[in-house]
Amino acid sequence: MKGIIFNLLEEVVTSAHGAIAWADLVDAADVGGAYTSLGSYPDAELLALVDTGAAALGLTAAQVLRWFGRSAMPLLSVRFAHLFAPHANARAFVSSVNAIIHPEVRVLYTGAACPHFHFTDRADGTVMIGYQSPRRLSPLVEGFVEGASDHFGEIVMIEHVACMHSGAPLCRIVVRWPH
Repeated sequence: MKGIIFNLLEEVVTSAHGAIAWADLVDAADVGGAYTSLGSYPDAELLALVDTGAAALGLTAAQVLRWFGRSAMPLLSVRFAHLFAPHANARAFVSSVNAIIHPEVRVLYTGAACPHFHFTDRADGTVMIGYQSPRRLSPLVEGFVEGASDHFGEIVMIEHVACMHSGAPLCRIVVRWPH
């Protein structure tokens, strides 16, 4: 996993709980803790940080990942404003992840292993997001969608209807942005 993800996690943890909390989390998770944005690190280190944070806060790992995704989006919107600017709403932004965002990520962060998403606009106005990744970080995806919706000042409703964690071959996430 690219170091920028670890950098974002450090920033949101520090912002919410203080610098000492980040240092304590790194120690308790027994991970290196020194991450450069362009570096690559084992996925297991992120999972150790998430699991350790979840245990300390009395939350599930899924809740921590979702919080992380939502909390990281304001940071991403500042760092990569040019990726947000062309979009009028969260739906358009989220739908651009395969065509615009991940290609840019691959240019900036050589070797980044980005997941691929499948988007289906449904007759009822919802979007079905198909997500499949060996990392199985679907709660992080949900948090990113919530964070993008916050960025565009929108309310979003998310329903995770199938999940790899429950044996499905891929996650299916139904997203609705009420007007």
